[in-house]
Amino acid sequence: MFARTERLLLRPGWGEDAPALFNAIADEAIIDKLPGTSWPYRESDAEAFLLRDRGQEDLPELLIYARTRGAPKLVGGIALRETGDDETAELDYWIARPCWGLGFATEAGQAVVGMAKDGLRMKLRSGHFPDNPASGRVLEKLGFRPTGETEKRWSAVRGQEVDCVMYEHRPS
Repeated sequence: MFARTERLLLRPGWGEDAPALFNAIADEAIIDKLPGTSWPYRESDAEAFLLRDRGQEDLPELLIYARTRGAPKLVGGIALRETGDDETAELDYWIARPCWGLGFATEAGQAVVGMAKDGLRMKLRSGHFPDNPASGRVLEKLGFRPTGETEKRWSAVRGQEVDCVMYEHRPS
């Protein structure tokens, strides 16, 4: 799947994206907020992620590129992940630190939420660590609302499971 927004191109990652992916994501402040991602993050991790066999997965897993007058610049990633329930997916995203606060997560999220709702006809959930309220604000802009529940998620940077505040998509 591909998507194009006013400022962004969302597309699957390819092997040749590994250096750009590594440079964008290998930041302790980013990995600290991404449950299940290894730390320290190495270029070989980016290569393995991009080249792995995804099998029959039909859910979008996209890199976020800012459209520029020159070559597009990798600014993040966004995906829908299986939850074990065929009707529900979990929205995950990250943005490179130099691009925080520019609205890229919200813009990419709107495109992927649209894919889930209109094309895949899936319910969505997501979450964030309590010390990452900016992610909660993005989720709320996308129509997610807190469920009042928390789940434990692994943080490699912290070396432990951390509470994750859960949300579900409730379009207005």
